[in-house]
Amino acid sequence: MSENQRNLEAGLLLNKNRNDINECRITVAVLFSTFVSVCGSFCFGCAAGYSSVAQTGIINDLGLSVAEYSMFGSIMTFGGMFGAIFSGKVADLIGRKGTMWFAQVFCIGGWLAIAFSQDTIWLDAGRFSTGFAVGLFSYVIPVYIAEITPKHVRGAFVFANQLMQSCGLSLYYVIGNFVHWRNLALIGLIPCILQVVTLFFIPESPRLLGKWGREKECRASLQLLRGDDADVSEEADTIKETMVLFDQGPKSRIMDLFQRRYAPSLVIGVGLMLLQQLSGSSGIMFYVGSVFDKGGFPSSIGTMILAVIMIPKALLGLILVEKMGRRPLLLASTSGMCLSSLLLAFSFSFRSYGMLDELTPIFTCIGVVGFISSFAIGMGGLPWIIMSEIFPMNVKVSAGTLVTLANWSFSWIVAFAYNFMIEWNASGTFLIFFSICAAGIAFIYAMVPETKGRTLEDIQASLTDFLQ
Repeated sequence: MSENQRNLEAGLLLNKNRNDINECRITVAVLFSTFVSVCGSFCFGCAAGYSSVAQTGIINDLGLSVAEYSMFGSIMTFGGMFGAIFSGKVADLIGRKGTMWFAQVFCIGGWLAIAFSQDTIWLDAGRFSTGFAVGLFSYVIPVYIAEITPKHVRGAFVFANQLMQSCGLSLYYVIGNFVHWRNLALIGLIPCILQVVTLFFIPESPRLLGKWGREKECRASLQLLRGDDADVSEEADTIKETMVLFDQGPKSRIMDLFQRRYAPSLVIGVGLMLLQQLSGSSGIMFYVGSVFDKGGFPSSIGTMILAVIMIPKALLGLILVEKMGRRPLLLASTSGMCLSSLLLAFSFSFRSYGMLDELTPIFTCIGVVGFISSFAIGMGGLPWIIMSEIFPMNVKVSAGTLVTLANWSFSWIVAFAYNFMIEWNASGTFLIFFSICAAGIAFIYAMVPETKGRTLEDIQASLTDFLQ
């Protein structure tokens, strides 16, 4: 072998090692950008937990009926539907950062309206406004994180979205037992203001900048995210080549999603969102206090137990998502929700017949804690991770809008109907949730692919024939 050949091979090996190091590096910029974006997830968690802990205070102070409070609790998800309709388009027009700023206008306005409301009109208007904000957040946050993080940690970082939702939920489950509902609404402003300020210090998504044709800014964003001494040319070129291929294709319209080549991605995305909501998660989380009361377990103690358990469970999910992978974790999470729903169905059935009166409150606590813990470890965050990975950039706007809309639409249906279903037949309600979770296990096993450790471009190419 000649000296030149040896030098060439050594140079190629050095470049390969440098690229591998760059891919494995987690910079301060990536960590900080992720933290700033998931401040919106924390707002989401606070809003989700608020309706459970504020229920007694609001009903007593404003004289609301069960139907009126069900409207208040569920109207956040109705606002989320409208946020979902505009989420993809807004995120593409004004950027991921701009969308988070835009969402915080509605979130801050919503909390203020709730805090100072004197009747149901302002109460519902504030809740709707907050819902519109979290509808935007639910799309833009996982998409932004997926677009800025290295592929080997993308799942764990996007799962931070679910972790921070759990943190917000746990915080409100704890302090809601001691803080007046008006002050609780004002506390919700703190993470909103924090995100508004810190958004000034993070970069825009390099993939979005590439889609906009701003190549120089795309490389600058990548350089900041990967480190000053990192070679980002390969990643930047991949983004550019992908965007060129997208530009050569037809422009995306909502009806394009129903082409055969996008069918697998669409079925997986919508299917997981429907499973997430029809499993009863929104109803249990929004009105968990009433579930404990119905089962004869003290709601104040129950919410404290949930607050203690939820964050470690979400942390466990964040660790396992890159260890186990998306698919096994989804199966384990859904199986836990399935068994917990069955236990709750038996618990309420025994209680209705006056059997095992001493044990049914314990069964209720175990069932609720088991369901929410299983949800937090996988099903709460993984559908959003997978949604952010499976759709190519040319249809991500319309696909993300449709998938997020499906999620919020069924969330509203479940959240509004939940109190009435529990009053109708608590045992039957949880048997329905059990059946849906059981069907979900079969769906995940048959349809959902593993996306761990693969680039976004590779995942999308495997699910469509667009790049082939």
